[in-house]
Amino acid sequence: MAPLSFFARLKLALSLIFGGQLPEPSRPALPEAAPPPPPPPTPVVSPEEQHRAGLFFLAMLQREGRLIDFLQEDVTSFSDAEVGAAARVVHAGCKKVLQQYLEVKPVLTESEGATVTVPAGFDANRYRLAGNVTGAPPYQGALKHHGWVTTTVKLPAPPTTLDARVLAPAEVELP
Repeated sequence: MAPLSFFARLKLALSLIFGGQLPEPSRPALPEAAPPPPPPPTPVVSPEEQHRAGLFFLAMLQREGRLIDFLQEDVTSFSDAEVGAAARVVHAGCKKVLQQYLEVKPVLTESEGATVTVPAGFDANRYRLAGNVTGAPPYQGALKHHGWVTTTVKLPAPPTTLDARVLAPAEVELP
């Protein structure tokens, strides 16, 4: 590029002082900005993979408390004593899993039947209103169930080598 003459430099200086920009012919060509790369494609996840942790927890309830066996059984033909005896086994095993992996506490500490106030701006996940729900909160009513909320979760990561759909393997006793 040839050196600029005195008048060309003067014109350039004045245009910068008064106009704040270089005149068009003197502007260096700037490279065009490259368009941003497209976002990576979202991987397609099967329902089993998406719900792996929930299925794994259900499998633990089955393993320790035989919960699925109990729920799948038609108990109408059994006596109340037989159902009660089976329920004790299911209860003990499922409670063990619950206590091992989750810490739960009541949403409301009042006893069932107590009069409680549901405040304005209440969290609909923590309160379910029933009966004659009219007007605006705060509401006052009888507590029918204190609810449960998880305060700590200590679930192990589901093994990736296992088929999450298998909640309990078939058991075969060999002679």
